[in-house]
Amino acid sequence: MDSTRPAIRDTEKSTTARRRGAVVAALMLAMALAALDSTIVSTAVPQIVGDLGGFSVFSWLFSGYLLAVTVTLPVYGKLSDTFGRKPVLVAGAVLFLLGSLLCALAWNMAALIAFRVVQGLGGGALQGTVQTLAADLYPLEERPRIQARLSTVWAVSAVAGPGLGGVLAAYADWRWIFLVNLPIGAVALWLIVRHLREPQRAPSAARPRVDWAGALAVFACGGALLTALVQGGVAWPWLSPPSLALFGTGLVLLVAVVVIERRAAEPIIPGWVWRRRTIAAVNLALGALGLLMVAPTVFLPTYAQSVLGLAPVAAGFVLSVWTLSWPVSAALSQHVYRRIGFRNTAMLGIGAATLILFAFPLLPYPGEPWQPTLLMLLLGAALGLFQLPLIVGVQSTVVWSERGTATASVLFCRQTGQTAGAAVFGAIANGVLAARLGGSGDLDSVTRALDAGTTPEATRRAIADAVHAVYLGAAGAAALAFLVLLVLAPRVFPVLKD
Repeated sequence: MDSTRPAIRDTEKSTTARRRGAVVAALMLAMALAALDSTIVSTAVPQIVGDLGGFSVFSWLFSGYLLAVTVTLPVYGKLSDTFGRKPVLVAGAVLFLLGSLLCALAWNMAALIAFRVVQGLGGGALQGTVQTLAADLYPLEERPRIQARLSTVWAVSAVAGPGLGGVLAAYADWRWIFLVNLPIGAVALWLIVRHLREPQRAPSAARPRVDWAGALAVFACGGALLTALVQGGVAWPWLSPPSLALFGTGLVLLVAVVVIERRAAEPIIPGWVWRRRTIAAVNLALGALGLLMVAPTVFLPTYAQSVLGLAPVAAGFVLSVWTLSWPVSAALSQHVYRRIGFRNTAMLGIGAATLILFAFPLLPYPGEPWQPTLLMLLLGAALGLFQLPLIVGVQSTVVWSERGTATASVLFCRQTGQTAGAAVFGAIANGVLAARLGGSGDLDSVTRALDAGTTPEATRRAIADAVHAVYLGAAGAAALAFLVLLVLAPRVFPVLKD
């Protein structure tokens, strides 16, 4: 009888490994869907507007989706800690696929925007729960490998999204941009339902309590403040009545969130998220990461086309090279943080990123394409060394029942930083352009002129100055992240045993 036990254990290990492999495949598919849908619509806008109309509000195709993803992250994080990862991920996937189907059936722009919000409500569950499950499935020493895979999928999908959207819109129909999600999502959903087995928890006499009032308050507060940031300076001036009304409403709702969460038995955003030094420091540092990421992702393609004179495809390559070095650096970061710790590894990465961002304004005008390409390659390597140790470190300092909330708080702060960065750096770029051109232009107008091939030399120089100013701001954000880790983060993260 004893001789059969090793064989039984080997069979169980083999079954567990196959099941975990199937779940990881599902997580990668889900991550690809979430990443694609944040960018795939961009190149299909002319076809969508030509079919449905609504040119004046088409930007909400992006803003509505991203807002819904961002404001739901804390809610899904808490729900996954309360009810488990599987039901939250399954519900999010179903909602995302339903939103995709409805988008494909949209009859006008208003309907399409509404259904994109439905997509985003599901996308928030995909992003947060996938990252949490990655930590659940693997022990600390193996987490960098799975996180690097997810980072690779996210980077490749985000970069490939605009090209894929353009191909589908040109050779099929823009509705296929959303229909293509259905078979991919169905496979991911089937793998999750069939193969994900969460550990049994001891039954509790108390029924799980959900802070629905807090969830609604968080959703409303985040929606008001993020809408003010997204639309301020674009749809209306910063000091206009709509902008002031949204900011005022957001601040009032923020007070309401604090009051509700203090009284709730199981708050959506627990106080310990900000009372624990490790999590608070990482949240602030990754908020700064979201801020600085706007500089290359939003402004570098325009710089590459206007200043360097590259075609759109070549300009996209200058940006995309950081998706090559980022995952590789993230995967190798474990060899560094095992020696010097999570905090010091992240400080090494963000310190290098600060120097690289400061170097960008020193590039000659007009310069050679290889120069910003090299800087982007180095920047990706630096940020991979910065972000992954912080995410893995935070996930390793909390127990299972807190991991969803902690992971969601990190992702929420990064997403919020990106939203704020788009507003702040957009204002900086427009201010520099207005100063250089005598108040006669902003980034949108000069970009349209660039597309028409009518950009004069003075405007090209003004664009170079504007992008240089944005990169200096991004370097300041990176330096701020360095200081946050230096001052607030503990030297050694209080890692718990798996």
